[in-house]
Amino acid sequence: MEEFIDSIDVPAEHMQNLFGSKDAYIRKIEDDLGVAIVNRDGVVKISGNREAVIKASHVMRELLALSERGNTLEEQNVNYAIEMEGERDDDILLEIDGDCICHTISGKPIKPKTLGQKQYVDAIRDHMIVFGIGPAGTGKTYLAMAMAITAFKNNEVGRIILTRPAIEAGEKLGFLPGDLQSKVDPYLRPLYDALYQIMGAESFVKNMEKGLIEVAPLAYMRGRTLDNAYIILDEAQNTTPAQMKMFLTRIGFGSKVIVTGDASQKDLLPDAKSGLDVAVRVLSKIDDIAFCRLSSKDVVRHPLVQKIVRAYETYETAEKKRSEPKARNRNYERGKK
Repeated sequence: MEEFIDSIDVPAEHMQNLFGSKDAYIRKIEDDLGVAIVNRDGVVKISGNREAVIKASHVMRELLALSERGNTLEEQNVNYAIEMEGERDDDILLEIDGDCICHTISGKPIKPKTLGQKQYVDAIRDHMIVFGIGPAGTGKTYLAMAMAITAFKNNEVGRIILTRPAIEAGEKLGFLPGDLQSKVDPYLRPLYDALYQIMGAESFVKNMEKGLIEVAPLAYMRGRTLDNAYIILDEAQNTTPAQMKMFLTRIGFGSKVIVTGDASQKDLLPDAKSGLDVAVRVLSKIDDIAFCRLSSKDVVRHPLVQKIVRAYETYETAEKKRSEPKARNRNYERGKK
C-alpha cells in the first residue's frame, strides 16, 4: 500500500503545547491512529495509511487551533479529539471551546470539554428543570455551579440554593460532634469547594451572610417555596421518591432547577427506590424538563478515572444480562406454584 503524507506548519510557540511533555500527545496519536509523526523545523509530517493520516491530521489541526486560542492542552483534550474523530465531520472541539460559561477567581475559563457537557450546558440555558445524569468526573455539579454563579452575577436570579441529601456513602458515621452546621458540612463540602474556586471565599462568605447563597441538606427544603432562585440538587440518586417529589414541588416563579446524580452510585438501602430513577420515568414527557445523560466519554478527570468508569459500566451491563434469565426463571417457578 502506498504511503500517504500530510504536513502541518506549527509555530514554535505552540510546539511544546501540541506535542506534550516528552512528546506524550504525539505518541498517543501515533499509537491510536497508526501513523508516524515527525517534526522538521516547525513542519510536522504525518505518514501512513491515507485514511489514518487524514484522521491524525484533523486531530492535530484541531488541537493546534485550541492552542492558538490560548488553551493549555491536556491529555483529556487529546483523548477526546481522537475518540470523536470519525463520529463528527465538523470541528467539534472548537465548537465546544467557544462556549465560555465564566472564569474562576484565578481567571481560568470554565468551559464544557465534551459534546455531552456542551449539550448539558445548552439544556440548562433552554429549560427550567434539567436532570444531569452520569458517572463521577463528568462535571455535572461543577458546570451546574458555574451556570448558577453566572446567572447570579448577571442578576438573572436573586439567590443560589444548593442542597443534597445527607446520607452516608456506605459507612456509619455515628453521632457526629459539634453544632448542626458542623454535622452537615461534610456532606456539603464538594459544593463549598466549587463555590470557593469559582466565586472566591470572600465573596462566598459575604453573600452567604446576606442569605443570597444557601447551602443546606435536602430536609431543609420542606415547606418552602423557592422563587427567583437557582436551585441545585446534588447526589439526587440518594433521594427517596417522596424527597424528590417534595423538592420538585418547592419550585416557584423565576427559578431554575438542576438535579444531578449518578444512578450507579446509590447509597440507599438495597430495597429502597431512588427518587432519581422514579423521576426519570415519571417526568420524561413533560415539556421544559430536560434529561441529559453523560457517559464515560464525558469524564474529564484523570484518564484513569475514565477507564475505571468504563470497566464498571462493562461489568454492570454483563451482570444485568446474567441476572435477567435468573429473574425470569424465578417468576416462572412462582407462576407454576
